[in-house]
Amino acid sequence: MEITNEMVEKIAHLARLRIPEADKETVKNELQQMIEFVDKLNELDTTGIQPLMHMSNKINAVREDEVKGSIPRVDTLKNAPVSDGVFFKVPKVIKKA
Repeated sequence: MEITNEMVEKIAHLARLRIPEADKETVKNELQQMIEFVDKLNELDTTGIQPLMHMSNKINAVREDEVKGSIPRVDTLKNAPVSDGVFFKVPKVIKKA
């Protein structure tokens, strides 16, 4: 499969990315390299090989839930640079349109 400029623009549009004109050729080459890598992997004979489901032989390797106490609010807010006595105060990061 050959990556074209139109494909790069369509992928950028679908991903909601703005790719500067100067970088489009680089992106095109990198996408082409990815496709060639996957094509190379597809040449491998995987007959009889089970899919890898987990990276370890352990099943459900999670800790048991334990009920523990928590830090009192007063002690927690001592570490806050700014608080209102009940909550941490942080800079606004979401702007309404």
